[in-house]
Amino acid sequence: MPTPSHLKNPLCFDFRAARRVPETHAWPGLDDHPVVDGGGGGGEDAVPVVDVRAGDAAARVARAAEQWGAFLLVGHGVPAALLSRVEERVARVFSLPASEKMRAVRGPGEPCGYGSPPISSFFSKLMWSEGYTFSPSSLRSELRRLWPKSGDDYLLFCDVMEEFHKEMRRLADELLRLFLRALGLTGEEVAGVEAERRIGERMTATVHLNWYPRCPEPRRALGLIAHTDSGFFTFVLQSLVPGLQLFRRGPDRWVAVPAVAGAFVVNVGDLFHILTNGRFHSVYHRAVVNRDRDRVSLGYFLGPPPDAEVAPLPEAVPAGRSPAYRAVTWPEYMAVRKKAFATGGSALKMVSTDAAAAADEHDDVAAAADVHA
Repeated sequence: MPTPSHLKNPLCFDFRAARRVPETHAWPGLDDHPVVDGGGGGGEDAVPVVDVRAGDAAARVARAAEQWGAFLLVGHGVPAALLSRVEERVARVFSLPASEKMRAVRGPGEPCGYGSPPISSFFSKLMWSEGYTFSPSSLRSELRRLWPKSGDDYLLFCDVMEEFHKEMRRLADELLRLFLRALGLTGEEVAGVEAERRIGERMTATVHLNWYPRCPEPRRALGLIAHTDSGFFTFVLQSLVPGLQLFRRGPDRWVAVPAVAGAFVVNVGDLFHILTNGRFHSVYHRAVVNRDRDRVSLGYFLGPPPDAEVAPLPEAVPAGRSPAYRAVTWPEYMAVRKKAFATGGSALKMVSTDAAAAADEHDDVAAAADVHA
């Protein structure tokens, strides 16, 4: 497994000029587990599809979150024309000259800005990708770093992303209610949980844009290392160039997520794993690269505010059992996660209160960690 490192600046690498993958970007062991097609056909590796409009949507969410930790979401009501404009604007950001993107480079400890994936600081190998992170609440001020003189590109980007954010907040609230119903709560109980915990009301959003350039040796490089998301849940909008893969056990394999026009991939994150007492589990996923085509994606991450403690919902804890996890804030969990990356351990195990569950989780993480090597 690559070792932690904070001593590199990969932003000077010219992906377009590369004729081979240098050792700095070459990841060993990428073929240790087979890759299977997650498209249609109804087989056991077909990625679950949830239609928000369906009468059995909550039941489908429950099965997908329990068995996969991820699913494809359709029927969500976000206009296809808006998604097309979002993808166009994301691609435009990464097509800017390097000198212009470097104006917005993310400094040490800064959560927002341009650069390699934030997770990359924990590994000695570099990833075949660029990213840009921003908070929708500070969109216009943040993007002035990239476009200091404003202009048409700035205005178009901000207008599109503000419209997108409005749609995604609506969808996030709708999906949260579906998740709670999927736990077996009635409509009245869902309303009671929200009134007491204010989970949806206080959820925060972060957007991360990704660009995965075409790669001369795609079997030696990784766009994004295998990991779980730390927050509640993530909507992933990906272009029609496939590249996202989910890790599954028994036997260990990677499942290639099909690129479905207009669909979001939903990933369950670690804090939602904790909130649901492990019933809905977070999912290991990675991004691979393509020899012939660039790929872009957008992650819309939902999580709690920094001061909110996340603990298992009483409704998710079986009668007569204790919660499997202790309460943590997001910053506290990120500190644990940082330690886990440095030691090769499991952040969820470190906040677990159940020794047996922790052991099982550690086995899962250790197996998934094998694919990092």
